[in-house]
Amino acid sequence: MTRKRSASAPLNAAGSPLPGEPAFLAVGKLRHPHGVRGEILMEVYTDFPERLRPGTLLYLEKPTGEVTLLKCRPHHQGLLLTLQGYTTPEEVGVLRNRILYVRQDDRPALEEGEYYHHELIDLRVISDGGLSLGVVTEILEAPASDVLVVRPEAGPEVLIPVNDTFIQDIDLEAGEITVHLIPGMLQEEP
Repeated sequence: MTRKRSASAPLNAAGSPLPGEPAFLAVGKLRHPHGVRGEILMEVYTDFPERLRPGTLLYLEKPTGEVTLLKCRPHHQGLLLTLQGYTTPEEVGVLRNRILYVRQDDRPALEEGEYYHHELIDLRVISDGGLSLGVVTEILEAPASDVLVVRPEAGPEVLIPVNDTFIQDIDLEAGEITVHLIPGMLQEEP
């Protein structure tokens, strides 16, 4: 139903490096140089690694900057990248532990009924019985299913699994998620 949250981690809390500039989505974290030709291992955050093709313009965090992808190939659990302007392990080593981003406008379109996690943050959550539960503050990635963390106006957080049993409707235009509750999901006041 949703794509991984890490595929849509914003550059900062506002989702943009500077006010008025386009938002960015994290695609991975650069780890360490590999070999002698300036390749660097990237831990993949994105669900769409196929978007990383030669010529792709990538953005670096802290200090911000642009870099063009020259080559990309799979390596164990990550990808080995060759970036324009970085031809030795020493040169590319300065990028260690930096996050790589793409412009949010360049993200792939999702199938109907699929959403990026950042699209669900701050949506109001209501039960199919009309009870206001609060707003989505976070999405946890769990093995069986992602989980919405809903912060009510008062009381403890509500955790709602992201699957067809609980999620009845997601209306981005209305800013609402309708959920089905089962007994025991809400903690009763003592």
